Amino acid sequence: MIVSRPVLEVLPPPDFALWLVIDATPYDFLPLHGGLASAEIGTAIASIAQHNAVAPEENRPPASADPLDDFLRGLLTTDRVHVPGGLRVTDTGTRFTLLPGCCTGLEERGDWLEVLDGNGWACFGHDPSPVAERVGDAVRLTVDEEGADSPVTEVRVDELRRSLGEAELDLIGFLHLAAVWAAEHVPDHAQEVTEVLARALGLPAPALLAPALPAPALPAPALPAPRADG
Repeated sequence: MIVSRPVLEVLPPPDFALWLVIDATPYDFLPLHGGLASAEIGTAIASIAQHNAVAPEENRPPASADPLDDFLRGLLTTDRVHVPGGLRVTDTGTRFTLLPGCCTGLEERGDWLEVLDGNGWACFGHDPSPVAERVGDAVRLTVDEEGADSPVTEVRVDELRRSLGEAELDLIGFLHLAAVWAAEHVPDHAQEVTEVLARALGLPAPALLAPALPAPALPAPALPAPRADG
């Protein structure tokens, strides 16, 4: 069976103390879904903010004396939030696994639609350079296009489409948890953080929820359209 899961490249800041995070190795992948623990959500938010940190001299609001405001400054003011990572695609029978490469992000996962319904080809980063190519009623997945002995497999289009929909449900679940987490841990910035994450992921922003309330029922999943700039 083919399983697609959204994964985030973690980059926890050193000596981070603004909220609880897990002990994570930088640049490892953290799966995102609706069952994360609070410290895992905190790690995801901290990593996304760290990836979008800006230098004081850039054309952004000046650094704040408040550590929290300063840490979130880049995330809340950048025009285009980068969420490093992508989709991890696994064949549970053969253990074949395709992981996103460097310099790609979850905001670009709509490129999978190009494979299924567009020009039939997309790459997802480099070092390694994973590639998906449509071949008739199947999609050929190559772990590293630059590697002579790269693992390759083919999956049915309908099976891949199903698994991509499940990945969207995982992201929607994560976003709802993140909204609850933000209301508890960064209440003064909760709405901004939630809206920025939703915009970056191409998902509707959930209503802010009190920390004690469960997330509402999830809407039907749909991948965002591919970005016009590729």
